[in-house]
Amino acid sequence: MTIDISQFHGVFFEESFEGLEVMESELLELDASSPDVESINNIFRAAHSIKGGSGSFGFNDVTNFTHVLETLLDEVRSDKHKLNQDEVNLLLSSVDCLREMLTAARDGTDVDEAQVKSIHDELECALSNECVTETETETETETEAKTKTETEEHAVVKNESEVLAAALEWHIHFAPHLHLFQTGNDPLRMFRELEELGALTSTANISKLPPFNKYDAEECYLSWDLVLLTEAKAEKIKEVFEWVEDDCELSIEQGNQQETSNVVNVIADNATPIIEDVDVNKVVPVAEKKKDADKKAGASNETTSIRVNISKVDALINMVGELVITQSMLSQFGEEFDMNNIEKLSEGLKQLERNTRELQENVMQIRMLPISFSFNRFPRLVHDLSNKLGKKIELKLSGEATELDKTVMEKIGDPLVHLVRNSIDHGIEMPDERLAAGKPETGTLNLNAYHEGGNIVIEIVDDGAGLNRERILKKAIDRGLVKENEELSDDKVNELIFSAGFSTAEQVSDVSGRGVGMDVVKRNIHDLGGVVEVKSETGKGSTFTIRLPLTLAILDGQLIRVGTQTYIIPLISIIESLQTSIENTKSIVGEVELYRLRDDYIPVVRLHSIFNIPCDSTKLNDGLLVVAEAEGQKIGLFVDDLLAQQQVVIKSLETNYKKVEGMSGATILGDGTVAMILDISSLIRLYREQAEYKTSSAMNNQAA
Repeated sequence: MTIDISQFHGVFFEESFEGLEVMESELLELDASSPDVESINNIFRAAHSIKGGSGSFGFNDVTNFTHVLETLLDEVRSDKHKLNQDEVNLLLSSVDCLREMLTAARDGTDVDEAQVKSIHDELECALSNECVTETETETETETEAKTKTETEEHAVVKNESEVLAAALEWHIHFAPHLHLFQTGNDPLRMFRELEELGALTSTANISKLPPFNKYDAEECYLSWDLVLLTEAKAEKIKEVFEWVEDDCELSIEQGNQQETSNVVNVIADNATPIIEDVDVNKVVPVAEKKKDADKKAGASNETTSIRVNISKVDALINMVGELVITQSMLSQFGEEFDMNNIEKLSEGLKQLERNTRELQENVMQIRMLPISFSFNRFPRLVHDLSNKLGKKIELKLSGEATELDKTVMEKIGDPLVHLVRNSIDHGIEMPDERLAAGKPETGTLNLNAYHEGGNIVIEIVDDGAGLNRERILKKAIDRGLVKENEELSDDKVNELIFSAGFSTAEQVSDVSGRGVGMDVVKRNIHDLGGVVEVKSETGKGSTFTIRLPLTLAILDGQLIRVGTQTYIIPLISIIESLQTSIENTKSIVGEVELYRLRDDYIPVVRLHSIFNIPCDSTKLNDGLLVVAEAEGQKIGLFVDDLLAQQQVVIKSLETNYKKVEGMSGATILGDGTVAMILDISSLIRLYREQAEYKTSSAMNNQAA
């Protein structure tokens, strides 16, 4: 039976990217002067797993790159190589490079070969400690350089002779099981790794090869007897075979060193290792044949998955069991229905309702992931940006275990990056400025997440200079966003930074200053059904607060009625509902209505007029006013009646029909009817367009 190992690519890439996150996290915490042994081991294990997996699936470029990285890490953990901060930064760059290579392998796209080679060469340089030597050699004359090179070549041969003379001989018997090739493993790659350890000779045993008409190219009939001359220990040799330990017969024994003297002499004379290569690819063409196909199908093979705690799956299975029991109980009433059983039927229906609600909650829990998946990118971002800008910044994370829907998490990533970059660039001052202001030279950036009601709240808090009210106002006046003598509260001034194209940066850089970002942040958060607020105090810092629904699939809504139509308003948008009174109603130019609510005037939006549908009454005192808010703007929705509050499952209008102004989606109610979900921000825009038209028409009529 042929096994298509490409079906496992999704799992490999997912685990590899998780391994890269581990490497990056450990490297950011690593103290180059005294590296923690366990941290180095964690980084090494992650690199080793990526190398082994990529080799198994035939991603040889990734394997070769990771091999050098793994070798350097192995020397660090065995105390043969001392790290410095430049090399830690190089390792971080290697993680970035590996991420790009794996992404390219997954999507079937091209990778920047020049960048890969550059970082690969730097790793080789760090491994051999030749970086300084090469720099110094450039200043030598050609004659001196040539003489030095020749001397080094003789020294290398001499050193190899001395090393090999003191090396141990290891006899290795490697007999793979028949199915080895079907797991994606290639003995040739293992032999190349052994060759890295020393001088290797190999002898292939072909006694088990079947007749040609019974030969299966996907089965391994060969076994090998290997002789390795190396200073490495048995454990190091065994590591080469650790991926195939359960798929082969393996023995590693130390041989007699004297018997190898001839081999040593031959190697010393030729200054090259001897190996008898067996062309395994002639026997195992499977992985190589699929390489091109994998590249073409890379993007389509990409899978999206969620890792779910087994307790959540158990709860779901238990709930399904309860549901089956309830269904079985209710089915009995259909066979022989008796009015005497009406009470039991009612209880059964209530139990079905409870089970359905719990099942819905359990299913939604499966989509919930800790926000640490989003927060994990920021230690690296803060590290790189603070170094680039010459600032000292400490990042503090809290509430990483707070859960939210996977879809929301994926879409909140970019807005969070914008806000963090903004705090680093505009908020936190340079070390000398902080010292002059009586602050510690290291600034603090806090990322915090917590649940509040049915929402998740994310806070980005910095102890920087805060927003400059005067500079913001000046820019806003220059751009015509506010009038010169207009009085604005601090909150209104702070909101100006979310205007399109608005920036107070004195010069444009690749970090910020182009006026794109903050308006995108607000729009993206609004598209998720959330809001963003900013509080700032000059000299003490700023706090950006994002409030988002926990999930985009289910909404807590208030059902309202306009005539015969039922609509749903998201509860998160509603401030209050009230009975109107005529004396609090004002009109502008006879058309635009405002309602006085305490010390504020709120525009009245007549839904029957917006949607052009009949209603019970057009008199304000005959209906109700639902005060809602979006994008910092309050409006009063005039409706005929308030119905129940309930959770509704959101169905996309754009996917199933087309985009409709004023609507964010639809849902199916318990009686089978379809109800539209109102988009408050879109309604505000429609109202403004309608109000401008009415005002313009009224003024034209007066002029006439």
